[in-house]
Amino acid sequence: MIQKQRNRKSILTVYVGLAANFLLAALKTTIGIVGHSPALLADGINSTSDVAYGIVVSVFMKLSSKPPDEDHPYGHSQMESIAAVVVGAFVITTAIAIFWDSVNSVYALYAGKEEFSGAAEIALWVALFTVGIKILLTIWTLGIARQTQNTAVLALGFDHRNDIFAALAATVGIFFGRLGFPWVDPLAGAIVSLIILHTGIAILRESTSDLMDTIPGKNLAKQIIDIVKPVAGVRKIEEIHAHRFGPYLVANITICVDGHLNIIEGDKIASRVENALMDNIEFMSKVHVH
Repeated sequence: MIQKQRNRKSILTVYVGLAANFLLAALKTTIGIVGHSPALLADGINSTSDVAYGIVVSVFMKLSSKPPDEDHPYGHSQMESIAAVVVGAFVITTAIAIFWDSVNSVYALYAGKEEFSGAAEIALWVALFTVGIKILLTIWTLGIARQTQNTAVLALGFDHRNDIFAALAATVGIFFGRLGFPWVDPLAGAIVSLIILHTGIAILRESTSDLMDTIPGKNLAKQIIDIVKPVAGVRKIEEIHAHRFGPYLVANITICVDGHLNIIEGDKIASRVENALMDNIEFMSKVHVH
């Protein structure tokens, strides 16, 4: 039941973000073109890419909720990390495209190849509207991510947060462009792209770490040691290995016990260790004690 609620919340968050990004992509791209704002158009392209990878993420999220089977005994939760990798890749690709277009626009202005008289006032209001929508989405999405420990939802939350700064940069560019500083608008587009690039790299780093099993970290290792050490019969903790499957953890612990104990007594110690970790570490789904 808990897993179903978690999946329902995660998928709802993806769909709400997808709908919001679809609306913003259409609005910003249209007004960016009609209102002659390179910065808003760049932000509109960013939202368009958000829609594209939002669709991909929703597919991966559905796959991640499939129950364990013979080939995947721990379930399909790692699809969440794969979805986060997809998000990161889309974000980085978008950042490069926006940066290239913005630099070309700045060059064209200085070379006299095109003129820019400032964006329409509606472009400024659309940019401000985007800031407000993205603030609400960021707060809500990151709140769900903290509840569910879903890496894909967390990546989407970071992307929404990233969009706040992107929209703010577009707002500044449009504002100064209307005041007679035409180079600020496309320059803001370039700044937007750098912010997007930074977020994309951060998302990729975190999601690939989950897939490459770069855990336990120091905090998790210390938590496991603090829980296992006081367990009656444990003489020493030899090794700790942990693997992440979505938000869930599977731990492999090697402990030392009194060599004179019989198998039944040793098994009781292993069971106590397993129960202690399952009861005290959130999202611990299985423990193997050697």
